[in-house]
Amino acid sequence: MLFSHWAHRNGGRTAILSPRGNRSFTELNGNANRLLAHFRSKGLAPGDGVALLCGNVPQFIETHLACQRGGLRLTPINWHLSPAEAAYILTDCEAKAWVVQGEFVDLTRPAATAGVCTRLTTGVARDGFDSYAHALDAQDPIDPVNPSLGSVMLYTSGTTGQPKGVMRRAPIILMPQRENSLCDYRDGDLNLLCGPAYHGGPLTFDIAFPIASGIPILMMERFDAAQWLSLVGKYRVTHSHMVSTMFRRLLALPEEVRKAADLSSLRRIFHGAAPTSPDVKRAMIDWFGPVLHEYYGATEASPGIGINSEDWLKKPGSVGRIPEGSPAVILDADGNRCGPGEIGVVSFPYNPATSPSYFRSPEKNAETFGRSHYSVGDLGYVDADGYLYLTGRSAEVIISGGVNIYPQEVDNALASHPAVREVCTVGVPNEEWGEEVKAVVALAEGFAASPELERHLLTYAREQLASFKLPRSIDFVDAVPHSEAGKVQRAEVRRGYWTAAGRQI
Repeated sequence: MLFSHWAHRNGGRTAILSPRGNRSFTELNGNANRLLAHFRSKGLAPGDGVALLCGNVPQFIETHLACQRGGLRLTPINWHLSPAEAAYILTDCEAKAWVVQGEFVDLTRPAATAGVCTRLTTGVARDGFDSYAHALDAQDPIDPVNPSLGSVMLYTSGTTGQPKGVMRRAPIILMPQRENSLCDYRDGDLNLLCGPAYHGGPLTFDIAFPIASGIPILMMERFDAAQWLSLVGKYRVTHSHMVSTMFRRLLALPEEVRKAADLSSLRRIFHGAAPTSPDVKRAMIDWFGPVLHEYYGATEASPGIGINSEDWLKKPGSVGRIPEGSPAVILDADGNRCGPGEIGVVSFPYNPATSPSYFRSPEKNAETFGRSHYSVGDLGYVDADGYLYLTGRSAEVIISGGVNIYPQEVDNALASHPAVREVCTVGVPNEEWGEEVKAVVALAEGFAASPELERHLLTYAREQLASFKLPRSIDFVDAVPHSEAGKVQRAEVRRGYWTAAGRQI
């Protein structure tokens, strides 16, 4: 109910600026209360799930607020997914309520609806969905009685199998990020949401932090570099969360556009989710000034590691100093702590009372959290001053434009084609996206490599996968390398592409 305080304090001042309509603090607070009242009228109680399939629209933030004050478990869903992929999460998260942007209703068609008490769409009521606006109109905007703190369950894929919901043992309490805090928010500040709200980074830095701090949010529906610059200057934006791909697009703008931009209002640009090459980051600091703040973390771990621009210029390439008391440690293959400069796995101690778990997935929990420490697969080392440097990943995840892509999903899609004897999907260097998806295919007997077959296989994959997971290209090989145990050596396949590029990450 922290936002209720800011609503009463700021009243009619603008809380959300959006192409789909603005909201005052009073309106945003009232709409969140109305939505929660609707959920309660349908029988939802603390601990129940709510699935949210929306882009960067005001209803996303209203739903987030309603769940946070109603003790509900919110699962935001990537609207770039295919219908089958979105339907899997809608069903697996056991949501009793769905809130879906009108344009994305068709993504929900394959999902099971047993146990769903209410389905709302921001568009016109249809196909079993009631109107979001009408549902709110029927409720009272007053603050709820007996509020309770809700939680967010984000889905992250594994190297095998279906995506998994990451459950926190207890809801995260966010304190206001006002002066002298990480965000250093002040009255008059404005936060620009330019990445997808369903992603953990924007959800935290562009929604949760400003909401907890009484700071208005300017929403972009999709990132455009020139528009981002224009909005910063026009609205005097002070804060935003970005990823490396966005930096590259900004730096690629014509020089006259860059020189004309007014960036004097910026005080904090948070970035993470994917590695940023030192040359790109240095160019951004030269242009924007020392306003970049990098953080390191994952859906399964929030170790409190980060670095500001001044420290990064002294320690280029580092993602931050591991603070005293941080759970993060670097371990070798035997589970021993690595010394300064020794590369190992970035790991976190498992605590059954506080560590996360995967929703409805005992086997995956045993695999990931069944030891004294767990990892998200990052390799790195700590220097003599305690600064962490990432050198690569032991996990098979591909990070393209800050989005996780798991190669086993691509392998599974292509392997079902009769022309494919074996496939190994890897991430290869891409100057704009960091990594791009490449499939390495050994063909079945009777098939020959050709540009036509490559196009055919890419079209085949497109029928099964979201567009952002699709391979950009296919390389045909005589055989995919295997270990003595018969496992595909994905790291070896990947290494050849990265060695040629002169880097590992």
